[in-house]
Amino acid sequence: RKLVEAEQKKLDQRLRDQQFYTRSLIESNIDAIMTTDPSGIITDVNKQMEALTDCTRDELIGAPFKDYFTDPERAEAAIKLVLSEKSVTDYELTARARDGKQTVVSYNATTFYDRNRTLQGVFAAARDVTERKRVEAELQQAKATAESASQTKSDFLASMSHEIRTPMNAIMGIADLLAKTDLSPEQDKYVQIFRRAGDNLLNLINDILDLSKVEASQLELERTGFSLNDLLEKVMEMVAARVHEKGLALVCKIAPNVPTDLVGDPTRLRQVLLNLLGNAIKFTQSGEVSLRVEPDADSPIPTALRFTISDTGIGISDEKLGQVFERFTQADSSTTRRFGGSGLGLTISKRLVELMGGRIWVESEVGAGSVFAFAVPFEIWATADRPVAVPVGTDPELPLPALRILLAEDSPDNCIITMAYLEDTPYQVEIAETGAIACEKFTAGHYDLVLMDRQMPVMDGLTATRTIRAWEQANDRPPTPIIALTASALKGDREMCLAAGCTAFLTKPIKQEVLLQAIREHSRVAPSSSKEESSRMDPILLRVKSKSADRIPAYLQNCRQNVNVMLEALDRVDFATVTSLGHQMRGSGAMFGFQTITNIGGALQQAAESADTDASRKWVGELSNYLDGVETISNQPFTQSPKSSPPYAQ
Repeated sequence: RKLVEAEQKKLDQRLRDQQFYTRSLIESNIDAIMTTDPSGIITDVNKQMEALTDCTRDELIGAPFKDYFTDPERAEAAIKLVLSEKSVTDYELTARARDGKQTVVSYNATTFYDRNRTLQGVFAAARDVTERKRVEAELQQAKATAESASQTKSDFLASMSHEIRTPMNAIMGIADLLAKTDLSPEQDKYVQIFRRAGDNLLNLINDILDLSKVEASQLELERTGFSLNDLLEKVMEMVAARVHEKGLALVCKIAPNVPTDLVGDPTRLRQVLLNLLGNAIKFTQSGEVSLRVEPDADSPIPTALRFTISDTGIGISDEKLGQVFERFTQADSSTTRRFGGSGLGLTISKRLVELMGGRIWVESEVGAGSVFAFAVPFEIWATADRPVAVPVGTDPELPLPALRILLAEDSPDNCIITMAYLEDTPYQVEIAETGAIACEKFTAGHYDLVLMDRQMPVMDGLTATRTIRAWEQANDRPPTPIIALTASALKGDREMCLAAGCTAFLTKPIKQEVLLQAIREHSRVAPSSSKEESSRMDPILLRVKSKSADRIPAYLQNCRQNVNVMLEALDRVDFATVTSLGHQMRGSGAMFGFQTITNIGGALQQAAESADTDASRKWVGELSNYLDGVETISNQPFTQSPKSSPPYAQ
């Protein structure tokens, strides 16, 4: 018996030691710890729990757990959640002390059992996260403040862009027009200085806007197919005049294994190449500037390309090499005085290359020239995805049609410039000083094309465009091409114009050749006075490359299949399919040389989006009639027969 009693004492002492050890762990914990029974009644707490609630241990034990929180129902739900899920983590509650003090806590809890695996209750630990929540709130506020500041900056840039570009449009337009008049050699020299200064100022404005957009993550890359050979050819043409003026040699070498049809952002690639070539030409007084294109051997992506621009210019010292990509920085302060420039070009080039998923670097030696190189990954442009035709009306050798154009523009100077640009064309132009006047004129007369300034008094250009589109739809009119003219160049401007119903988007200052090309691309011939007159019209010639001509019948066949698909979709009131196919044709028609298909696609999309069955069927019928009038001759120039052409057909 004595042995049994001795063993019992040992066990009791061991149990007391274990309880003391457990209690010490609980009390030394920085978290507020408690246990409850399955119904949520507190069975034990530590000192931190007493401090959190400003209650004694005796007061807490036996009290409902939920009574010490600002939201009792949420606290009770926590117990139920633990019992059903066996545990919870990071469950936020707000504890309320006796004196009214509130503390945000994060609870971690689990169920506990006896030796027979019978549920005894819940073990919970609450950590004070008030400070963390305060920091999070401050960070959230700081983020909101930063976003507000960024938006203010964007609004300021948009406003300044408009305020600067509007007079720039007049200044550069007058300079271009003046250069085409009879000038003395001295006058011509002054005008050329005038034009170069204007171009430099515009480039600086664009650089500042681009840098701001990149830094604000507002610059979005385009993803489209393009010909690398065509892009490089145009880039070299753009810098050739400056190279010739300085008596330099210009070399472009393309490795034989470089794919020429790529998918990427050709606009930004062109911008980087022009920046780097422009820098090379600027700092080279004799010798040559070269561009080499080859696969990037260091990239795991097989279609990554490396572009290397080398020059025999002044070079850069080792200590300055690390600074050349910093904004508003040039290798030497005297560089700005001697060669000009803002130091933004390389900064923007670096940001753009990185945005395209590439890298850029430089090697140089003072007096021995510089080598700037960058590598960018591309995708291969599949043959089936390539546009194969020049849209009708874009060939500058074809005669211009007589068009009635409505110019919505509130700036008298810009009106003068635009009228002068179009003076030697057969276009008849009428001016509307506000968006409201433009809408009145449009609904009262017939116009083949609208040039719409975005910012005007009384009614802005976007509102006017929406009003015109609504009137066209209500009166079963095909959409008239509307070209937006805007002095803003920030993210979303183009999208807002197109969403409002604009056909195209031009940014001021606008060059004469750019405006004329846009009108050629998007204009449609005025309607014929009768079917008899229409039937006597000559077929319209579409000039395409011979290797591309055999792809057009497949495109037309696909359009014919779309007619049947859309008719079936309308039978089951499936406007989503009609909207999608209309949108596809709106984008593809002109690429294959069929502006009429683009126009019908736009009208179909508009009708289907409005769930207008009658209008949708009407435009599907117009498409079917038009396709019936299209003829192809194998291995011969492609022609469009005028048979059954709608009144706005090219």
